[in-house]
Amino acid sequence: MQIVRTANNRRRPGEFADRQPFEGPATPPDSTRIGGSKGREADPANFSGPPGNALDDRSVVADDPMMTEHLDDSAHPPSDSPASRPRAAPEQRVRWVYLIGRPLTALLAGDLAEARYQTGLELPEFFVSDRARGLWRRRFEQVTAEPESAPWVVRAAVSEPDGAVVGYAGFHGPPDEVGMVEIGYTVVPGARRRGYARAMLKSLLERAAHEPDVTTVRVTIAPDNAASLATIRGFHFVEVGEQMDEEDGLEIIFEVPADRTLKA
Repeated sequence: MQIVRTANNRRRPGEFADRQPFEGPATPPDSTRIGGSKGREADPANFSGPPGNALDDRSVVADDPMMTEHLDDSAHPPSDSPASRPRAAPEQRVRWVYLIGRPLTALLAGDLAEARYQTGLELPEFFVSDRARGLWRRRFEQVTAEPESAPWVVRAAVSEPDGAVVGYAGFHGPPDEVGMVEIGYTVVPGARRRGYARAMLKSLLERAAHEPDVTTVRVTIAPDNAASLATIRGFHFVEVGEQMDEEDGLEIIFEVPADRTLKA
């Protein structure tokens, strides 16, 4: 398959319309490599409002017994025995809380107490882990250099109705010159394999579909990350190429027309 670069190979709407939607692996391996997610977190439906503003958006997703997170622990192959088959992930709802501004500065500094105060959320320790702080630094540098990207990035995902913070998700930034946005999502370890990855993904897809400047939605996933491949199954993504990521290595590029995501 051709090796392409994300930044220089924007596909226009319809270029991959004749390809078959990706349906995911039939049986995931015993474990999957963590990769393909760099925390592309945002709420594209409401691009205004002060930092710390909790949005009222809700997202309900269908059951998927193979659901695992984009940033995942492990996926287990199903057994032929009905009694040993994994239970279907429950339907989940999430809302989004803005993290730009003082919350992001606190998280970057590793000051969890201050970040909790600024957001009014009981942010988990994972938000100040080395992996998360690497993301906060990239996002801080991004919004400093490109303030217009701020409304598209860095949102905390809050489970409804219990109010637990289950991860962060969103977009790399605003749509590019052909209307493409790339999304990502991270579920905190204590909330994995419970349906939240699909809840976040579905919410982001719905928000992209309602943005007039967005025509195409992209995700990139390592080829051996069966968990992430299973998560995008059923959302009409098609494989359009590959790229070499500096951090995660080889990744498969999947895209879907933004207006088709409402049919997932």
